[in-house]
Amino acid sequence: MSWRTVVITQNCKLDYQMNHLIVRGKETVKIHIQEIAVLMIESTAVSITSYLLNELLKNKVKVIFCDEKRNPSSELVPYYGSFDTSLKIRNQIQFKEEIKKNVWTEIVREKIKQQKKLLFDREKEEYRMLEQYEREILPGDCTNREGHAAKVYFNALFGKSFSRKEDNAINAALNYGYALILSAINREIAMNGYVTQLGLFHENVHNPFNLGCDLMEPFRPLVDREVVMNSIECFSKDEKQIMLALLSKEVKIKGKKEKLINTMKIYVKSVFDALEEQDESLIRFYEL
Repeated sequence: MSWRTVVITQNCKLDYQMNHLIVRGKETVKIHIQEIAVLMIESTAVSITSYLLNELLKNKVKVIFCDEKRNPSSELVPYYGSFDTSLKIRNQIQFKEEIKKNVWTEIVREKIKQQKKLLFDREKEEYRMLEQYEREILPGDCTNREGHAAKVYFNALFGKSFSRKEDNAINAALNYGYALILSAINREIAMNGYVTQLGLFHENVHNPFNLGCDLMEPFRPLVDREVVMNSIECFSKDEKQIMLALLSKEVKIKGKKEKLINTMKIYVKSVFDALEEQDESLIRFYEL
């Protein structure tokens, strides 16, 4: 099935009719719910029926709500995503520390690998430092190679004066893209029957998406790549469309080309296979 990302940007009413999402605005549009992977409600002027929300959850559609500035601010997460959710959660609570540490190590290694590739593609000599950090990773990344790599990486991409704390177009685009990736990963976690609160590395008691924050890490460089390749200097509707299109970007996984949103499905399932089987070699990462 070809999954779609649907963005609602106008003042309209959304409701449900015969397996279709009905968008009632200046024109009436029908979209089959089973074609939708992500539904983004970008305008606070949109009204939506509770019946439709219930059907979207049943069909495992990730629903993202935006604030008055049209930035992602929250999402709808179901309590149950699998027929054996209770068993999955019990297993999740009992995952051994050793396998969690090993899985996290592979995730960090892959993130640095993708960062290194982007620097290499941009002809930045700093890729050699990331190559070294990739080799130096210890179990659980106890020496924080991820943090050291991030500093070198962002300085190389955006300049030494760049800070992730600044309010500018680059950070707005990065944050928007990261929010989309996190939401899509959270959707897959829920669909597999696990909970997003219990992370491998992230364990902030105020973060309901600790596990999503863990699993999304290798996908962050894809967002960075879009921002750099498109030379984003402002962040408005056109730039948001660029970031949204990322979910439909084709990458390789398991030797086949897949849209990114399908790649996440395969990747997240493989992470849980690795955790359940206590074998981190089962993890499947994407390739460009």
